[in-house]
Amino acid sequence: MILMNNKTDQISQLQTPKSDSEIRQVWRHLRRNRMAMIGLLILVLFLIVSIFAPMLTQYDPIKLNLINALQAPTSEHIMGTDWQGRDVLTRILYGGRISLAIGFITVVIGLAVGIPVGTISGYYGGKFDLFVQRIIDILIAFPGILLAIVVVTVLGVGVEQVMIAVGISTIPIYTRLVRGSVLSVKEEGYITAAKSLGIGDARIIIRHILPNCLGPIIVMSTFRIATSILWAAGLGFLGLGAQPPDPEWGAMLSNGRVYMRTLPHLVIFPGLAIFFMVLGFNLLGDGLRDALDPRSRKYG
Repeated sequence: MILMNNKTDQISQLQTPKSDSEIRQVWRHLRRNRMAMIGLLILVLFLIVSIFAPMLTQYDPIKLNLINALQAPTSEHIMGTDWQGRDVLTRILYGGRISLAIGFITVVIGLAVGIPVGTISGYYGGKFDLFVQRIIDILIAFPGILLAIVVVTVLGVGVEQVMIAVGISTIPIYTRLVRGSVLSVKEEGYITAAKSLGIGDARIIIRHILPNCLGPIIVMSTFRIATSILWAAGLGFLGLGAQPPDPEWGAMLSNGRVYMRTLPHLVIFPGLAIFFMVLGFNLLGDGLRDALDPRSRKYG
C-alpha cells in the first residue's frame, strides 16, 4: 500500500511538455534510454503480429484437430500443439489481441471515471473531496486482483466481465493520481490569474489544468496496461476470464499445467508471451517517467 502510494505521488509530480521543442526534448531523452526503446520495440512487435495474425499463420486458433494433439515443437508446429490439436503459436498470436484489448479497455474505463472524479475532487475540495477520498481509501484497501475477482464473481465470467472488473479496480488509482496532479497545478500562478480575469471553472479545468496533468496520466496508463494484462491472465488461469475456445494466454497456461512435466512447451510459450508483453509496457513506462521528469532531462 505504501509503495503504491509513493509511486503514485512520484508520477503525479511529472510535467507535461508545453511546446513542440519540449516534446522533441522528451523524445530525444526517451530515445537515448536503451531499455525504453527495447520495451517500445517489444510492444510494436506484439502489436504487429497480433493485428496481422491471419497473415502470419495458416492455422485456425479455435478449430480442433485431435489427430495432432499434444505434439512437441516441430518444423510444422514451431511451438507444438495443445491437448486439442490446435497450433500453440497461432493461439498465442491471436491471444495477443485479447490481452491488448483487455489492457487498453480497462485503462479507458479507469480514465473515464477517474479523471472527472479526481478533477472535481481536487479542484473543489470540501465535503465532496472528503467523501470521494474515503471511498477511494476503502477500494485501495483491497488488493486490486482481489477486487477484480469479487467483481467477476458478481458479473459472471468472460472477457467483457474481466474488462469491467479490472477497469473498476483501476478507477481508484486514477482518481487519486488525477486529484494529486490537480491539487498541484491549481496552485500555479497562471490559474490564479485566470480566476482573477473571471474565467469560468469549466474552462480553467479543460484548457489549463487537465492538459498539464497529461504527463502523469500517460505514464500511469502505461504501467496500468501492463498490470491489467497480468491480472487478466491471472483471472483466465483461475477460469474466471476468457472461456474456451478463446485463445487467451492465462487460460492456455491453466490448460497446459496438466502436461507441464511431459510437454512443458504448453506453459513456457504462453508464459513467455505474458512476461514479454508486461516487460515491454513496464520498460516503456519507466522510460516515459524519466523523460517527463524535468530533473532527469536537466541532468540526463
